[in-house]
Amino acid sequence: MIIGLGNPGTVYKNSRHNLGFKTVDLLCAKLGLHLSDQRFQTLSTSTNYHNKKILLACPQTFMNRSGIAVKHLFEYYRPDNRNIMVIHDDIDLDAGRIKIACGGGAGGHHGVESVAYHLGTNEFCRTKIGIGRPRYNEAIEDFVLDPFYDDQQATITEALHIAVKAIESFVLYGVDAAMNTFNSLTTGKKLRKKEVKR
Repeated sequence: MIIGLGNPGTVYKNSRHNLGFKTVDLLCAKLGLHLSDQRFQTLSTSTNYHNKKILLACPQTFMNRSGIAVKHLFEYYRPDNRNIMVIHDDIDLDAGRIKIACGGGAGGHHGVESVAYHLGTNEFCRTKIGIGRPRYNEAIEDFVLDPFYDDQQATITEALHIAVKAIESFVLYGVDAAMNTFNSLTTGKKLRKKEVKR
């Protein structure tokens, strides 16, 4: 179950908060899919990917109420928690940085908080896409709903493609393999290993 978090509507389409939606849309485009199923307060679709059944979904309940839709999906499809991947923006990561995690706190992200609350657990997987911190003292509430700075656009575009590859790795090989591969990557003209501090 691949869940992209974001806010519905054209006004939010290019906001920092909508990277989850953008990742799911990009994966759908790659697989030739459309989010045509409107049940459960989401836009979703399902397919077989290398003999594995996957569901791609974008809740339409707005970010802070994402968990309502995710709970409906969970109750219908009943996946194992470690087969749920929630994709979202992360203000504590540099813009373009990708981090895969399973469990852990929400880090103040209200969409993740809502999912954890309605599922009754935080033991699900997450693909975090960094958006960085405000440069110009913008309020966080405004910053996440604004588009990226012009000089970040190329980095974020690359990050979204990396996120898609991370989701594919998660589906094919599991969350541990995805973490091992993609938590050490950063963006640039070529994907390069980020030095691991010990």
